[in-house]
Amino acid sequence: MLLGNVKIRNNLIMAPMAGVSDQFFRNVVWQHGAGLTVSEMVSAKSIVYGNKNTIRLMENPSYIIDLDSVYPPCEMRPWSIQFFGHEPEILAEAIKRIDDNFPTVQYDIVDINMGCPMPKIVKNGEGAALMQNPVLAGQIIESAVKASHRPVTVKIRKGFTPSAVNAIEMAKVAQESGAAAIAVHGRTRDQYYSGEADWNAITAVKQAVNIPVIGNGDIFTLEVAAKRLQESGCDGLMIARGAMGNPWLFSRTLQYLQTGEVPPPPTHAQIIQTAIAHLHAVATHPGARIEEMRKHISWYTKGMYGSADIRRRVNKAGTAQAMEALLHEIMEEPT
Repeated sequence: MLLGNVKIRNNLIMAPMAGVSDQFFRNVVWQHGAGLTVSEMVSAKSIVYGNKNTIRLMENPSYIIDLDSVYPPCEMRPWSIQFFGHEPEILAEAIKRIDDNFPTVQYDIVDINMGCPMPKIVKNGEGAALMQNPVLAGQIIESAVKASHRPVTVKIRKGFTPSAVNAIEMAKVAQESGAAAIAVHGRTRDQYYSGEADWNAITAVKQAVNIPVIGNGDIFTLEVAAKRLQESGCDGLMIARGAMGNPWLFSRTLQYLQTGEVPPPPTHAQIIQTAIAHLHAVATHPGARIEEMRKHISWYTKGMYGSADIRRRVNKAGTAQAMEALLHEIMEEPT
């Protein structure tokens, strides 16, 4: 699949998720078949004003987590950095500064967030707030396209409110402004992540523009993934919450799409082994916060025997050793 001049290895894309899609999570889903990974949101203004913490969000692993995966370890490229902001000139400057000041940040695609529903983002006129201002949205995209030698993609929502559904208008603006592709989440900003994603709205966007359209929303099973691809006609899917604790959703969906047969789910042992490998990667990386693994362990162990007790105890665990001991403990319990 092509996004501009960048070829991605398949059309299943890992969604950018604040507080989730860090380099460790991206590493895991990449090895389980994601065709493209995307960073957490990066503030364009923070780059321009030299916020030192921002560079952490733009790290891409030079290592491979040792996983039991059907996909051989390889460099995690291509990958995308997702920016947010509401000032065209600031975004352009941020893109240039990364190239000039951070030569170790090697990425392939610029993605612009125009769909984040969180109040602290929206109140600044960023994220989903840009759905209310298509003219400014177009200016931001044009500015990024001019500043970058990389393809520029855009992520939007169905609309801001149920009475202001304008995904088609926004998609046309993105296309006219030079975007190489657009991802559409089938909910309004008001919905946040509640209710059901409207795939009719996503299908309508696909039918309205010529650039690739990536559908996003409620992809939790491989059967649903295949159905959404077929019915919407989308060029690809963006998988978000469905991959939390379940990176196998990518590899199993790919196999299902290729063969029509449902592959077996991961075993209890495979899940725990992946969780431990993920934990080790975080624990041995300078500056990484081991507390971030608490939520991942909860996701990995969801539905397992004793998982409720493990979640309670892992939230009190302060070291990697304590967390690993809990994972070994649940591995020994009956399934």
